[in-house]
Amino acid sequence: MEYKIIIRWDDEARVWYAVNDVIPLALESNSLDALIERVKIIAPEVLAENGKSSDACQLYFVAERRENIA
Repeated sequence: MEYKIIIRWDDEARVWYAVNDVIPLALESNSLDALIERVKIIAPEVLAENGKSSDACQLYFVAERRENIA
């Protein structure tokens, strides 16, 4: 099964955060690469804990970063 992971930049907190309501998942990190690696490790574990199969789990990442320019 494929899961879409939304990654956004929080300018106020200065962190990247990842969310997915189906898995359920909410993580944050200062580094985009580190956050993606954490999601890859934790998502299958959370799926298994919630009684969902983590076999053939495919993660699809969508990252956004918006900044206010004065």
